[in-house]
Amino acid sequence: MTKTALITGSTSGIGLGIAKAFAAKGYNIVFNGLEPNGADIAQQVAQQHGVKHLFSPANMMDPAAIRTMVAEALTTFGSLQVVINNAGIQHVAPVEEFPEDKWDAIIAINLTAAFHITKAAWPSMKEQRFGRIINIASAHGLFASPFKSAYVAAKHGIVGFTKTLALEGAPLGITANTICPGYVRTPLVEKQIADQAKAHHLSEEEVIAKVMLEKQAIKDFIPIELIAQTALFLASDEAATITGIAMPLDGGWSAA
Repeated sequence: MTKTALITGSTSGIGLGIAKAFAAKGYNIVFNGLEPNGADIAQQVAQQHGVKHLFSPANMMDPAAIRTMVAEALTTFGSLQVVINNAGIQHVAPVEEFPEDKWDAIIAINLTAAFHITKAAWPSMKEQRFGRIINIASAHGLFASPFKSAYVAAKHGIVGFTKTLALEGAPLGITANTICPGYVRTPLVEKQIADQAKAHHLSEEEVIAKVMLEKQAIKDFIPIELIAQTALFLASDEAATITGIAMPLDGGWSAA
């Protein structure tokens, strides 16, 4: 049976890299994203790898749209084996200046959306006695940095949420794990570089060296391919007894 993976935020950045890796392994892919050309990106990837796909423009701040996306995936493919909660946004500001609407949006997209998707997909996984929930957090799910109060709160939350899912899913054949990457050079991080440069009064080159990669022992951005291959492993039968972990892919940040 061909397996199906639903990946949020999968028409750009890390999510797109993960979608390509899963498609290359023959998974049906449920793409999701808000890019205007998201449907075209999804079709191109699916055609390249000869797999079936579905594209959903569901906004991760809209629980009803999230439920509809999962329902459409189940109707289209009959089952859903893998859910990868990847969609995320960021905003950098001192806590006393942090816009309340940005806080609400970051918590909604980076944390609460994972709850709604998992809740919607869980009954099907429970019935088939198989499921893989993989949440893309961040090294900021394990550590804090200044000026990122909402992001750090959301990513710490997703790590805790994943551990709870692991305990509930263990008797049902459902595993839940979190991947915690260091800095990955995506459009989201490119914006962070500019924001951090403004906040710290540094050049963008200084932000990369002195702020972003300063805590990593390996002074380089984390490859998207590494994250994708880790997700593939956690989705595999070989990882059946791995659950509840927060796996750092952080260039040695967590070794300090």
